Amino acid sequence: MAAWGRRRLGPGSSGGSSRERVSLSATDCYIVHEIYNGENAQDQFEYELEQALEAQYKYIVIEPTRIGDETARWITVGNCLHKTTVLAGTACLFTPLALPLDYSHYISLPAGALSLACCTLYGISWQFDPCCKYQVEYDAYKLSRLPLHTLTSSTPVVLVRKDDLHRKRLHNTIALAALVYCVKKIYELYAV
Repeated sequence: MAAWGRRRLGPGSSGGSSRERVSLSATDCYIVHEIYNGENAQDQFEYELEQALEAQYKYIVIEPTRIGDETARWITVGNCLHKTTVLAGTACLFTPLALPLDYSHYISLPAGALSLACCTLYGISWQFDPCCKYQVEYDAYKLSRLPLHTLTSSTPVVLVRKDDLHRKRLHNTIALAALVYCVKKIYELYAV
């Protein structure tokens, strides 16, 4: 497998930097190296990334620019859907408290519908994808702990695994509350 560019980093393979405060175990970091061996290199990079995601490494470093950018965009779109669900659902629930009741449904119902649509799309497309457990790491201090000096790419994408249980609970609770409010409000508007 070493011919495919696969390398696990352990405590001894960090380059021996004396400034490194925390050593990483072999299960902490995986590097998808940008080594082109034939015409199927891109497929091999994707396969390696998929295997690393399923193995649940704490850090995944992606050297190939194309697959790194695609993965970062995919995570960004998932984050955007999550935030839109939460913010639109919150707007749906709190608009009736801030505006007169005669006009609040003009904002709260579309916001609730947007929250439900984003929650549904997230649930269908992202919820079961192993990539949704990862975030792109930008913190320079955390990145300095990783052995990035061994890479051939100057702009790798670094993914860090995060627990998203509380985030998903918040996301689903707000979307469900927005659904309940919208159903109740539509019933009140059209049943009378």
